[in-house]
Amino acid sequence: MAKPSKKENLEPGMTLIATNRRASFDYELGERFEAGLVLLGSEVKSLRSRAVGISEAWASIVQGEAYIEGMRISILDHAAYGHTQERRSRKLLLHRKEILALEKAIDRGGMTVVATRLYFRNGKAKIELAIARGKRKTDKREAIKDRDAAREAQILMREKNR
Repeated sequence: MAKPSKKENLEPGMTLIATNRRASFDYELGERFEAGLVLLGSEVKSLRSRAVGISEAWASIVQGEAYIEGMRISILDHAAYGHTQERRSRKLLLHRKEILALEKAIDRGGMTVVATRLYFRNGKAKIELAIARGKRKTDKREAIKDRDAAREAQILMREKNR
């Protein structure tokens, strides 16, 4: 019998749109920030239909403003406004102190800011960003070994309890 899927711990009023599961495998995630997004109406409609990808999304700071790059929001064919690009840079709404913290982490070297989750909170689109350091190949192999060992132990426990 298949194991039921786990729902992420979401607060009331939150609707999860997309997660970046690859980020926790490729990076060591540190401090997290919640940011608002500046979107067009047709982009919000695409988010509601979950036609979005954040697996390649990362944040950059340009002239004291934060932008999300590499996030793909599908274009609606019947959008009222002119068609936009799928992967355009979109402005992030953050407090000045948060922008400075992100800029400091990026300037430190070896660090980047990746998107981990995209969700609606009380009707407003939000994105969770994490300061991240890239993992080495050996770290990734260890993570795979640990995951496989935990899975084997779980199977043995299940068989023992039968």
